[in-house]
Amino acid sequence: MNPGQDIRADLEPDVPEELIRLAERLERERPVPSAAFRGDLRRRLLAGAPLRPRPARLRLLITGYATGGFLLLLVGALSAGGAGPLAA
Repeated sequence: MNPGQDIRADLEPDVPEELIRLAERLERERPVPSAAFRGDLRRRLLAGAPLRPRPARLRLLITGYATGGFLLLLVGALSAGGAGPLAA
């Protein structure tokens, strides 16, 4: 929602008035990050620096997680088919 925009345009026509007042209050009282955080974020984004460095051996980690997920799916599929270790 843009500042100054009426929230009623985003809602169904039959929304209770209490909900509209609550939504407006939440929008008004929403916390804003500190100026120091926003300035630091802006400098990092303009510099193009990554927010966090990549972990060492990233490709190895991705391969390991993908392999583990595939094996779990395979065990589940085999078990659902009645042939795996968890078959009934």
